[in-house]
Amino acid sequence: MKIDDWLLEILACPACKSPLRAVPDADELACTSESCGLVYPVRDDIPVLLVDEARKA
Repeated sequence: MKIDDWLLEILACPACKSPLRAVPDADELACTSESCGLVYPVRDDIPVLLVDEARKA
């Protein structure tokens, strides 16, 4: 997964507005909020930040 650091700094979880972090060895971005815990897929290096596409961690 290729997401620039500057982009990762401004991306936020659509559900709770917490920062996202890259999941090592997976094409996913995870919400950093313990109460939310959604994990968003990254397809073709494009984050899919739709709550309907996310899974619960």
